[in-house]
Amino acid sequence: MNAACQHAASAIKAFELADIFQAHGQAYAIKHRLGPTQRKVVRAILQCRTAALGGHRNWCPRCGYSRYHYHSCRNRHCPKCGTLAKARWLESRQQELLPTPYYHNVFTLPHELNGLILYSEENRRALLGLLFHAAAETLQSFGQNNLGGKIGFTMVLHTWDQQLRPHFHLHAVIAGGALAEKESRWIDAGKKFLFPVRALSRVFRGKYVEGLELLLRENQLDLPPQLAEADARRRLLRSVRRKAWVVYSKRPFAGPQKLLDYLGRYTHRVAISNHRLIAMKEGKVKFSYRDRRDGDRKKEMQLPAEEFIHRFLKHVLPSGFMRIRHYGLLASRSKKKDLARCRELLDATAVEPTEPKTIAQWILIWTGEQIAKCPCCGHDGLVTTEIPRPSYCSLRSAQFDNFW
Repeated sequence: MNAACQHAASAIKAFELADIFQAHGQAYAIKHRLGPTQRKVVRAILQCRTAALGGHRNWCPRCGYSRYHYHSCRNRHCPKCGTLAKARWLESRQQELLPTPYYHNVFTLPHELNGLILYSEENRRALLGLLFHAAAETLQSFGQNNLGGKIGFTMVLHTWDQQLRPHFHLHAVIAGGALAEKESRWIDAGKKFLFPVRALSRVFRGKYVEGLELLLRENQLDLPPQLAEADARRRLLRSVRRKAWVVYSKRPFAGPQKLLDYLGRYTHRVAISNHRLIAMKEGKVKFSYRDRRDGDRKKEMQLPAEEFIHRFLKHVLPSGFMRIRHYGLLASRSKKKDLARCRELLDATAVEPTEPKTIAQWILIWTGEQIAKCPCCGHDGLVTTEIPRPSYCSLRSAQFDNFW
């Protein structure tokens, strides 16, 4: 193989989340109890794009160039696996946009509930599900009472802040109007902010606390020792009921593309991306973050590897839990009919559905590279052969065999 081919075949290995688990994951798992879902996530991140998952080899019959591509784990917590899913999801959402301003609300749970939510996977499933339910009911009730019809919105769960600490909140993106009863007309919101945030906060708090009280009364939650006594649970309910809950409202998005650009930040990633990782040495991990309280300035933070892993694993969601949900006009059971009627009333043309793009087409869009063409000699006919997945499903190192 010539020098150009050797250069094209070589790649600089970047520092990534898998390296942290490779170096410190086993020591962490020995000291801390991991649930089955957390172990599955660690295993997936360690195996992602390695020979353990199999793959394929592309080689050029003209010049002899070859490259190997190993399969992705496709786990939603893996920082290497969300790009394609996000692109496909956003392309589908593009076809659902209405010619109206879009509003943005954020529904945040008080930090007093963090310990209860994080105590077990069952609690996360119940209490984060209740977050969706309470926020959605709040918006739907305001849509009926304030606008007089059915609104449409998408909610995305976000569980972390920039320093990977627990921060449970929902981003809701809402079309600026409502479909009147009997689908007779479109009601334009016509406001700087869609709904008054103080009223939203009170109703949201009431609905969530009511649901939390019911879960506690029916013993549907795993209780940590500090909440074992009934008096302790009553004090918790009293404290969150008295607290002013936060519902944040932003001005309308400038246009549909702004909406999609915003949604793309939150839909298919969890906790941290590989590009934010800076260094790992002497048992510590350094990463970048944005300080929201200091003008969104970019800063660096260093944590012991054990603490970094601990923070990351707090954001592992229960198996099968849906962190993106659609309501009202966008609910799957009536979306097609409702959106068609809204477009008719708004005198808007529906976006024609397009054929899903292949991976090769997406890579061409993102990088300008034609993956079927040899990067050395330009021959348009790379031969692909499969690399089977090893039967023993090894990880990156023998020390991890049968551990995760």
